[in-house]
Amino acid sequence: MFKKIVIIIFTTLTLTINVNASSDGDLILKKNEPSEIADCFEKLNRGIFTFNQALDGLVFKPVATVYKKLPSPVKAGVSNSLNNLTNLVTIPNNLLQGDFSLAGVNSGRFLINSTVGILGFIDVAEYMGFSKYEKEDYGQSLAKHGVGPGCYIVLPVLGPSTARDTIASAANFLGGDPWYNVTVRNDTHYFSEVDFYSSRITSGVDFRAKNFDSIENLEKNSLDFYASVKSLYLQDRQQKILNSNKKINTQDDSDWEEIQN
Repeated sequence: MFKKIVIIIFTTLTLTINVNASSDGDLILKKNEPSEIADCFEKLNRGIFTFNQALDGLVFKPVATVYKKLPSPVKAGVSNSLNNLTNLVTIPNNLLQGDFSLAGVNSGRFLINSTVGILGFIDVAEYMGFSKYEKEDYGQSLAKHGVGPGCYIVLPVLGPSTARDTIASAANFLGGDPWYNVTVRNDTHYFSEVDFYSSRITSGVDFRAKNFDSIENLEKNSLDFYASVKSLYLQDRQQKILNSNKKINTQDDSDWEEIQN
């Protein structure tokens, strides 16, 4: 029943794209302007945010503290492998956004790094001159086609999001994420659910470790940590939609979305 509801909602959004599609960069900029995004469920969001902070203190922060002590080549290899997996979602979204040449480049990156790069542990493609890898997701594709973000939402465990991006992420579990398809959805005899969920948890730990000091400093120096995280996330999300390279405050914004999709 839940799956049918998700399909209906996602189909509705797809129809909305067809009606409201726009290539006007200024319109996309305005729709995703952080100050224009309403916090419709602020009380609930703050409650979930508090829960996530408690979970972070109990699980992610301690594990990230240990993870940080691993040798740099090991941490770099894990990050490379995780990035290689996200390519499986980035490539179809390159196509949805009309970036066919970039889809070709990222397909080449995936094939090279998955084989010569030992399942992505080594970013061989970078040494071969392939362009820098930028993640894309279904929320970004909807935004590029004119769908507004809707309300700001904080998800349990996963953290900051928007109504659009939350619904769009359902595409990952409806066939849009090949890694999910071969691990959870289908019995391939080579991969299992453990592989998928382990990769997601590792992504969370990797993200927390990379941004360890930045997050601690942000929390320490913020009068309202919730508001600071919301502002930072929405700014970063806007930049990713517009493919902007501008850095935001203290966060490693190339990794800010890593655990969202």
